[in-house]
Amino acid sequence: MKTVMSALGLVILLGMSDTLAQGLNPMDGLYKVRNAETRSISPENFTGEKGKGGMATLEEGSARHAARELGQGWKVNPYVVIKPGATFTMAEIQGPAVINHIWLTPAGDYRLMILRFYWDGEEPPSVEVPVGDFFAAGWGMGKEPTISSLAMCVNPGSGFNSYWQMPFRKSCKVTMENMGDKDAVLYYQVTYSLEPVPDDAAYFHAQFRRVNPLPYKEVFTIVDGIKGRGQYVGTYLCHGANSEGWWGEGEVKFYIDGDTDFPTICGTGEEDYFCGSYGFRERKEGDKYVYDSFSSPYTGFYHVPWDGAQRRFGMYRWHITDPVRFRQDLRVTIQALGWQSEGRYLPLQDDLAAVAYWYQTEPHAPFPPLPEKEKLIIDWKK
Repeated sequence: MKTVMSALGLVILLGMSDTLAQGLNPMDGLYKVRNAETRSISPENFTGEKGKGGMATLEEGSARHAARELGQGWKVNPYVVIKPGATFTMAEIQGPAVINHIWLTPAGDYRLMILRFYWDGEEPPSVEVPVGDFFAAGWGMGKEPTISSLAMCVNPGSGFNSYWQMPFRKSCKVTMENMGDKDAVLYYQVTYSLEPVPDDAAYFHAQFRRVNPLPYKEVFTIVDGIKGRGQYVGTYLCHGANSEGWWGEGEVKFYIDGDTDFPTICGTGEEDYFCGSYGFRERKEGDKYVYDSFSSPYTGFYHVPWDGAQRRFGMYRWHITDPVRFRQDLRVTIQALGWQSEGRYLPLQDDLAAVAYWYQTEPHAPFPPLPEKEKLIIDWKK
């Protein structure tokens, strides 16, 4: 039901298909026959062709040893191994079509496994994000939260699921680059429907940024340089607090369609934007900070407990019922702000990394380069 709710709910809310808008119940219309064909790409069917799944032989299968007594058709090739420095093409699809669900479980350094999407033959990608951050699990392998939301689900132990609908008209290519020094293992499945795409359907985009540490009195840019028409639909934030005390007073600001010094939308604080309040019940138990984590359809927060000096948090906010619509351009920022003596705010120099998710018309403005490898990785020795 979660899959149906998220996939069809997003279709209705983003206006991609009026024919599905039968009412408030997102399951309305499931009984209707549509002009669509379901296909799915995985290591057991790299092309998604009809009747071509599970055909790998023992000679070519990644799990040939486990399947050696059973043979073809018995889970012979369920995963791929991506060598250091290599880029693997997960899927190539001819449209028109809509990606409805992506499941994967990676084994490697999540910050160095880069997920990219290319629509309709474009050269610069519309999605370029480290795999863990894309799925709202940015703190790395073994540090995954449990997330039960409409757009993303992270299920034990590293079951990453995306239910963002991703339409395209001509073609789609999805790749994974392994920037690490060791082999990366990837199980995955991309499920899509071959169907007409409405004229008013926009393209899905996601961009990653990180600054560590944030320079004193500077704001962190979640995304900038968006040009075109569309709607902003989500934010995921990794916040590493580099000092003692509360860290989440900073405001989130949306600069829309020509805003310069002052934004059109200005929130009241970091935990407020992510739909919590009063520090997510931050408190000390002994010498440790403790918080109340939560995961809901549209918002969530989690603390990554460990014994290092930096406190580490993940937060998501999906603008599914409240997309931020723009006609020309968009910039989104957040302040890093805490408290000091005498009730004064304190600009913080924290570790901030974010993913912005939005739909827009193409072409899109080129993304800034990803941070260098050394500035992507998370130091678990601090």
